[in-house]
Amino acid sequence: MNISRIVSPKGSTVTQIRIMVSRHSAFYSPLIAAIAGGFLAREGLSGSYSVAPHGSTTPAEIAGGRADVGQAAVSASWAPLDRGEKPPVSHFAQINRYDGFFIAARRPDPDFTWKKLLDGRVTYVHGGQPEAMLRYALHKQGVDLDQVHGIHKPTTPEMMESFRSGEGDYFHEQGAYPQQLEREGVASIVASVGEVIGPVAFSSLAAKDDWLQSDDARRFTAAYRASREWVNTSDPAEVAKAEATFFPDMERQAVTEAIRFYQKLGSWSGDIPIEPALYDSALDVFEHSRLIGSRHPYQSVVVPPPDA
Repeated sequence: MNISRIVSPKGSTVTQIRIMVSRHSAFYSPLIAAIAGGFLAREGLSGSYSVAPHGSTTPAEIAGGRADVGQAAVSASWAPLDRGEKPPVSHFAQINRYDGFFIAARRPDPDFTWKKLLDGRVTYVHGGQPEAMLRYALHKQGVDLDQVHGIHKPTTPEMMESFRSGEGDYFHEQGAYPQQLEREGVASIVASVGEVIGPVAFSSLAAKDDWLQSDDARRFTAAYRASREWVNTSDPAEVAKAEATFFPDMERQAVTEAIRFYQKLGSWSGDIPIEPALYDSALDVFEHSRLIGSRHPYQSVVVPPPDA
Protein backbone atom coordinates (compact mmCIF):
# COMPACT_ATOMS: atom_id res chain seq x y z
CA MET A 1 0.00 0.00 0.00
CA ASN A 2 3.01 2.28 0.13
CA ILE A 3 1.92 4.01 3.33
CA SER A 4 4.94 5.58 4.96
CA ARG A 5 5.40 5.36 8.71
CA ILE A 6 6.95 8.05 10.85
CA VAL A 7 8.15 7.72 14.40
CA SER A 8 7.05 10.25 17.00
CA PRO A 9 9.50 11.73 19.51
CA LYS A 10 8.21 9.26 22.11
CA GLY A 11 9.11 6.38 19.84
CA SER A 12 5.59 5.30 18.91
CA THR A 13 4.87 4.47 15.27
CA VAL A 14 2.30 6.62 13.49
CA THR A 15 0.78 5.79 10.12
CA GLN A 16 0.91 8.65 7.64
CA ILE A 17 -1.98 8.78 5.21
CA ARG A 18 -1.13 10.39 1.88
CA ILE A 19 -4.10 12.59 0.98
CA MET A 20 -4.47 14.17 -2.46
CA VAL A 21 -7.01 16.60 -3.88
CA SER A 22 -7.77 17.61 -7.46
CA ARG A 23 -8.22 21.26 -6.49
CA HIS A 24 -7.16 23.16 -3.40
CA SER A 25 -9.94 25.25 -1.90
CA ALA A 26 -11.94 25.90 1.26
CA PHE A 27 -14.67 23.79 -0.33
CA TYR A 28 -12.67 20.76 0.82
CA SER A 29 -12.45 21.92 4.42
CA PRO A 30 -13.75 18.59 5.80
CA LEU A 31 -10.68 16.88 4.35
CA ILE A 32 -8.24 19.68 5.23
CA ALA A 33 -9.53 19.86 8.79
CA ALA A 34 -8.98 16.14 9.27
CA ILE A 35 -5.31 17.14 9.41
CA ALA A 36 -5.51 20.74 10.63
CA GLY A 37 -8.14 20.06 13.28
CA GLY A 38 -6.30 17.10 14.79
CA PHE A 39 -8.88 14.46 13.89
CA LEU A 40 -6.36 12.13 12.24
CA ALA A 41 -4.07 12.45 15.26
CA ARG A 42 -6.90 11.32 17.53
CA GLU A 43 -7.05 8.10 15.52
CA GLY A 44 -3.28 7.59 15.78
CA LEU A 45 -2.67 8.80 12.24
CA SER A 46 -0.91 11.67 10.52
CA GLY A 47 -1.59 13.06 7.09
CA SER A 48 0.29 14.54 4.17
CA TYR A 49 -1.66 16.78 1.80
CA SER A 50 -0.98 17.49 -1.87
CA VAL A 51 -2.70 18.59 -5.06
CA ALA A 52 -2.72 16.29 -8.09
CA PRO A 53 -0.05 17.33 -10.61
CA HIS A 54 -1.26 19.41 -13.55
CA GLY A 55 -2.25 17.01 -16.32
CA SER A 56 -2.97 14.10 -13.97
CA THR A 57 -5.95 13.12 -11.83
CA THR A 58 -6.41 12.02 -8.26
CA PRO A 59 -7.65 8.52 -9.27
CA ALA A 60 -4.60 8.10 -11.52
CA GLU A 61 -2.25 9.15 -8.73
CA ILE A 62 -3.93 6.74 -6.30
CA ALA A 63 -3.82 3.93 -8.85
CA GLY A 64 -0.12 4.65 -9.38
CA GLY A 65 0.61 4.29 -5.67
CA ARG A 66 1.43 7.97 -5.12
CA ALA A 67 -1.52 8.63 -2.78
CA ASP A 68 -3.68 6.53 -0.49
CA VAL A 69 -6.94 8.44 -0.52
CA GLY A 70 -8.13 11.49 -2.36
CA GLN A 71 -10.80 13.93 -3.33
CA ALA A 72 -12.38 13.09 -6.66
CA ALA A 73 -15.93 12.77 -7.98
CA VAL A 74 -18.16 9.86 -8.91
CA SER A 75 -18.13 11.25 -12.45
CA ALA A 76 -14.42 10.41 -12.68
CA SER A 77 -15.34 6.72 -12.83
CA TRP A 78 -17.72 7.00 -15.76
CA ALA A 79 -15.12 7.38 -18.52
CA PRO A 80 -13.45 4.05 -17.63
CA LEU A 81 -16.86 2.40 -17.44
CA ASP A 82 -17.71 3.82 -20.88
CA ARG A 83 -14.58 2.07 -22.16
CA GLY A 84 -15.62 -1.20 -20.53
CA GLU A 85 -12.91 -0.92 -17.87
CA LYS A 86 -13.12 -1.24 -14.11
CA PRO A 87 -12.49 2.15 -12.45
CA PRO A 88 -9.15 2.24 -10.60
CA VAL A 89 -10.76 3.52 -7.39
CA SER A 90 -14.01 3.23 -5.49
CA HIS A 91 -15.86 6.20 -4.01
CA PHE A 92 -16.76 5.68 -0.38
CA ALA A 93 -17.74 9.00 1.21
CA GLN A 94 -19.33 12.27 0.18
CA ILE A 95 -17.40 15.49 0.72
CA ASN A 96 -19.73 18.04 -0.87
CA ARG A 97 -23.36 17.58 -1.81
CA TYR A 98 -23.56 20.84 -3.79
CA ASP A 99 -21.43 22.45 -6.49
CA GLY A 100 -19.08 24.89 -4.74
CA PHE A 101 -18.37 27.36 -7.55
CA PHE A 102 -19.33 31.02 -7.47
CA ILE A 103 -19.85 33.69 -10.12
CA ALA A 104 -18.18 37.00 -9.29
CA ALA A 105 -18.64 40.24 -11.22
CA ARG A 106 -16.44 43.29 -11.44
CA ARG A 107 -18.80 45.24 -9.17
CA PRO A 108 -21.88 44.60 -7.01
CA ASP A 109 -25.00 43.81 -9.03
CA PRO A 110 -28.15 43.22 -6.95
CA ASP A 111 -30.09 42.76 -10.19
CA PHE A 112 -27.79 40.09 -11.60
CA THR A 113 -29.31 37.51 -13.89
CA TRP A 114 -27.43 34.66 -15.52
CA LYS A 115 -28.28 36.06 -18.95
CA LYS A 116 -25.92 38.96 -18.18
CA LEU A 117 -23.02 36.54 -18.69
CA LEU A 118 -23.79 36.77 -22.41
CA ASP A 119 -22.92 40.47 -22.36
CA GLY A 120 -19.40 40.10 -20.93
CA ARG A 121 -16.33 37.90 -20.93
CA VAL A 122 -16.26 35.09 -18.38
CA THR A 123 -13.14 33.55 -16.87
CA TYR A 124 -14.35 30.06 -16.03
CA VAL A 125 -12.84 26.66 -15.26
CA HIS A 126 -12.80 24.76 -18.54
CA GLY A 127 -13.22 21.00 -18.86
CA GLY A 128 -14.44 18.13 -16.72
CA GLN A 129 -16.98 18.40 -13.97
CA PRO A 130 -16.65 22.17 -13.29
CA GLU A 131 -17.59 23.00 -16.87
CA ALA A 132 -20.34 20.35 -17.00
CA MET A 133 -21.92 21.74 -13.84
CA LEU A 134 -21.65 25.34 -15.08
CA ARG A 135 -23.23 24.34 -18.38
CA TYR A 136 -26.10 22.63 -16.54
CA ALA A 137 -26.68 25.61 -14.23
CA LEU A 138 -26.73 27.97 -17.21
CA HIS A 139 -29.14 25.64 -18.99
CA LYS A 140 -31.49 25.81 -16.01
CA GLN A 141 -31.31 29.60 -16.30
CA GLY A 142 -32.04 29.59 -20.04
CA VAL A 143 -28.46 30.26 -21.16
CA ASP A 144 -26.23 28.18 -23.47
CA LEU A 145 -22.60 28.06 -22.34
CA ASP A 146 -21.54 27.87 -25.99
CA GLN A 147 -22.88 31.41 -26.41
CA VAL A 148 -20.76 32.75 -23.53
CA HIS A 149 -17.49 34.51 -24.38
CA GLY A 150 -15.18 32.44 -22.20
CA ILE A 151 -11.62 33.14 -21.12
CA HIS A 152 -9.51 30.05 -20.52
CA LYS A 153 -6.57 30.06 -18.12
CA PRO A 154 -5.05 26.63 -17.31
CA THR A 155 -4.65 27.12 -13.55
CA THR A 156 -6.39 28.97 -10.74
CA PRO A 157 -3.37 31.24 -10.02
CA GLU A 158 -3.42 32.27 -13.68
CA MET A 159 -7.16 32.91 -13.48
CA MET A 160 -6.68 35.05 -10.38
CA GLU A 161 -3.86 37.13 -11.86
CA SER A 162 -5.74 37.59 -15.12
CA PHE A 163 -8.82 38.91 -13.34
CA ARG A 164 -6.76 41.12 -11.06
CA SER A 165 -5.13 42.65 -14.12
CA GLY A 166 -8.51 43.63 -15.52
CA GLU A 167 -9.15 40.84 -18.02
CA GLY A 168 -12.75 39.65 -18.14
CA ASP A 169 -16.03 40.74 -16.59
CA TYR A 170 -17.02 37.64 -14.61
CA PHE A 171 -15.05 35.04 -12.65
CA HIS A 172 -15.98 31.40 -11.90
CA GLU A 173 -14.18 29.48 -9.13
CA GLN A 174 -14.59 27.75 -5.78
CA GLY A 175 -14.23 29.51 -2.45
CA ALA A 176 -12.31 31.22 -1.20
CA TYR A 177 -10.85 32.57 -4.46
CA PRO A 178 -13.84 34.80 -5.33
CA GLN A 179 -14.03 35.90 -1.68
CA GLN A 180 -10.35 36.85 -1.82
CA LEU A 181 -10.96 38.95 -4.93
CA GLU A 182 -13.82 40.61 -3.06
CA ARG A 183 -11.52 41.43 -0.16
CA GLU A 184 -9.11 43.00 -2.66
CA GLY A 185 -11.89 45.15 -4.08
CA VAL A 186 -11.70 43.77 -7.62
CA ALA A 187 -14.80 41.55 -7.63
CA SER A 188 -18.21 41.02 -6.06
CA ILE A 189 -19.92 37.63 -5.77
CA VAL A 190 -23.27 37.68 -7.55
CA ALA A 191 -24.31 34.01 -7.86
CA SER A 192 -23.73 30.43 -6.75
CA VAL A 193 -23.75 27.50 -9.16
CA GLY A 194 -24.71 25.19 -6.30
CA GLU A 195 -27.83 27.17 -5.48
CA VAL A 196 -29.04 26.78 -9.06
CA ILE A 197 -28.31 23.06 -9.49
CA GLY A 198 -29.33 21.87 -6.02
CA PRO A 199 -28.09 18.72 -4.26
CA VAL A 200 -25.72 16.62 -6.37
CA ALA A 201 -22.87 14.15 -5.84
CA PHE A 202 -20.18 16.72 -6.49
CA SER A 203 -16.98 15.63 -4.73
CA SER A 204 -16.21 12.42 -2.89
CA LEU A 205 -13.44 10.45 -1.26
CA ALA A 206 -11.93 7.65 -3.32
CA ALA A 207 -9.35 4.92 -2.76
CA LYS A 208 -8.26 1.51 -4.04
CA ASP A 209 -10.33 -1.43 -2.88
CA ASP A 210 -7.48 -3.15 -1.04
CA TRP A 211 -6.73 -0.03 1.01
CA LEU A 212 -10.40 0.28 1.91
CA GLN A 213 -10.19 -3.13 3.60
CA SER A 214 -7.43 -1.97 5.95
CA ASP A 215 -7.60 -0.80 9.55
CA ASP A 216 -5.92 2.43 8.42
CA ALA A 217 -8.89 3.09 6.13
CA ARG A 218 -11.34 2.50 8.96
CA ARG A 219 -9.46 4.89 11.27
CA PHE A 220 -9.09 7.48 8.53
CA THR A 221 -12.82 7.36 7.81
CA ALA A 222 -13.68 7.78 11.48
CA ALA A 223 -11.43 10.84 11.59
CA TYR A 224 -12.95 12.23 8.40
CA ARG A 225 -16.51 11.70 9.65
CA ALA A 226 -15.73 13.66 12.84
CA SER A 227 -13.92 16.38 10.88
CA ARG A 228 -16.81 16.90 8.48
CA GLU A 229 -19.28 17.24 11.35
CA TRP A 230 -16.99 19.75 13.09
CA VAL A 231 -16.52 21.83 9.94
CA ASN A 232 -20.25 21.87 9.30
CA THR A 233 -21.29 22.94 12.80
CA SER A 234 -18.46 25.09 14.16
CA ASP A 235 -17.95 28.85 13.98
CA PRO A 236 -16.58 29.48 10.45
CA ALA A 237 -13.90 31.76 11.90
CA GLU A 238 -12.71 28.91 14.13
CA VAL A 239 -12.46 26.55 11.16
CA ALA A 240 -10.62 29.16 9.08
CA LYS A 241 -8.18 29.73 11.94
CA ALA A 242 -7.42 26.00 12.19
CA GLU A 243 -6.82 25.83 8.42
CA ALA A 244 -4.85 29.08 8.13
CA THR A 245 -1.54 27.43 7.21
CA PHE A 246 -3.23 25.76 4.23
CA PHE A 247 -4.19 29.17 2.81
CA PRO A 248 -1.13 31.39 3.28
CA ASP A 249 -2.01 33.64 0.33
CA MET A 250 -5.59 34.34 1.41
CA GLU A 251 -7.02 36.67 4.01
CA ARG A 252 -8.49 34.79 6.94
CA GLN A 253 -11.80 36.59 6.46
CA ALA A 254 -12.07 35.39 2.86
CA VAL A 255 -11.77 31.77 3.98
CA THR A 256 -14.21 32.41 6.81
CA GLU A 257 -16.81 33.84 4.43
CA ALA A 258 -16.48 30.89 2.07
CA ILE A 259 -16.91 28.38 4.89
CA ARG A 260 -19.94 30.28 6.21
CA PHE A 261 -21.59 30.16 2.80
CA TYR A 262 -20.92 26.45 2.36
CA GLN A 263 -22.39 25.71 5.78
CA LYS A 264 -25.52 27.69 4.95
CA LEU A 265 -25.84 26.04 1.51
CA GLY A 266 -25.74 22.58 3.10
CA SER A 267 -22.57 21.45 1.33
CA TRP A 268 -21.47 19.34 4.29
CA SER A 269 -24.82 18.38 5.78
CA GLY A 270 -25.98 14.82 6.33
CA ASP A 271 -23.97 11.67 6.85
CA ILE A 272 -20.96 10.68 4.74
CA PRO A 273 -22.31 7.77 2.60
CA ILE A 274 -22.87 8.84 -1.01
CA GLU A 275 -26.61 9.16 -1.53
CA PRO A 276 -28.07 7.37 -4.59
CA ALA A 277 -30.34 10.34 -5.35
CA LEU A 278 -27.33 12.66 -5.53
CA TYR A 279 -25.53 10.15 -7.76
CA ASP A 280 -28.51 10.21 -10.13
CA SER A 281 -28.44 14.02 -10.16
CA ALA A 282 -24.79 13.94 -11.21
CA LEU A 283 -25.71 11.57 -14.04
CA ASP A 284 -28.33 14.12 -15.19
CA VAL A 285 -25.66 16.82 -15.33
CA PHE A 286 -23.27 14.73 -17.41
CA GLU A 287 -26.00 13.43 -19.69
CA HIS A 288 -26.90 17.03 -20.50
CA SER A 289 -23.32 17.67 -21.65
CA ARG A 290 -23.23 14.31 -23.46
CA LEU A 291 -20.15 13.30 -21.50
CA ILE A 292 -21.26 9.75 -20.67
CA GLY A 293 -22.30 6.84 -22.82
CA SER A 294 -24.89 5.46 -20.40
CA ARG A 295 -26.23 5.86 -16.87
CA HIS A 296 -23.75 3.67 -15.06
CA PRO A 297 -25.12 1.85 -11.97
CA TYR A 298 -24.43 3.28 -8.54
CA GLN A 299 -22.99 -0.08 -7.43
CA SER A 300 -20.32 0.10 -10.15
CA VAL A 301 -18.86 3.26 -8.62
CA VAL A 302 -19.78 3.56 -4.94
CA VAL A 303 -19.03 1.41 -1.88
CA PRO A 304 -19.97 1.93 1.80
CA PRO A 305 -17.57 3.79 4.10
CA PRO A 306 -15.05 1.43 5.76
CA ASP A 307 -16.32 2.35 9.22
CA ALA A 308 -19.98 1.73 8.33
